[in-house]
Amino acid sequence: MQFPDLVPRASVTLTRRGVPVIGDREARLLEAVDRVRSIKDAAADAGISYRTAWSAIQQMDQALGRPMVASRAGGPGGGATTLTEEGRRLLTAYQELRRRLEDDLAHGWDAPEEATELRA
Repeated sequence: MQFPDLVPRASVTLTRRGVPVIGDREARLLEAVDRVRSIKDAAADAGISYRTAWSAIQQMDQALGRPMVASRAGGPGGGATTLTEEGRRLLTAYQELRRRLEDDLAHGWDAPEEATELRA
């Protein structure tokens, strides 16, 4: 291999009817929501503004026609935001696709002759 220090990476975005639904940024956001249970803290964790986080969540909700997160108002126990079952399924599907793609890219990069032979 000519460039042993290079690692292939691909950007994946799932769309619905031409509208972006989830990519790396949205996946990081949903992962953070699942971990910290707060949109505000998840936004900071994902490296985006609160406004951008809410916009991304609303775009996912609108594109799929159902909520990706559920928020419970504060009170004695405090508020919390969690992924809905749909949000969890979307994130899992995205993560699995990313993992498979990264595996395929790494395999093709490590064995380019074999990948070329498979296509022939």
